[in-house]
Amino acid sequence: QVQLVESGGGLVQAGGSLRLSCAASGRTLSSYDMGWFRQAPGKEREFVALFSASGGTTYYADSVKGRFAISRDNAKNTVYLQMNSLRPDDTAVYYCAARSPSPFTSSSSSYSYTYWGQGTQVTVSS
Repeated sequence: QVQLVESGGGLVQAGGSLRLSCAASGRTLSSYDMGWFRQAPGKEREFVALFSASGGTTYYADSVKGRFAISRDNAKNTVYLQMNSLRPDDTAVYYCAARSPSPFTSSSSSYSYTYWGQGTQVTVSS
């Protein structure tokens, strides 16, 4: 079992930055693919970023590429999402999630993730 707790959300003006944290307990994160997802009101949950278990490969949704950066601190068993140049359409509840790596399922699909945090609200004002 993996317990995930997000923090760092809040209200920020367009162009600003936030850093989200996802602290894990129960298992070491280094053996899991770690993803960040977000869900805006009335919309489906969408993939934001991935930090893979093997080799630490990162992958981003086109909408955040060049603005967001995902990282992992193994000593703290924590994954981060640095968000820069925020826009109003980044407003959403952000979730971190963990899954055991698999070549048979997409790491950008929320359905392939087993463990989820409770989410943290990010609001970007124009």
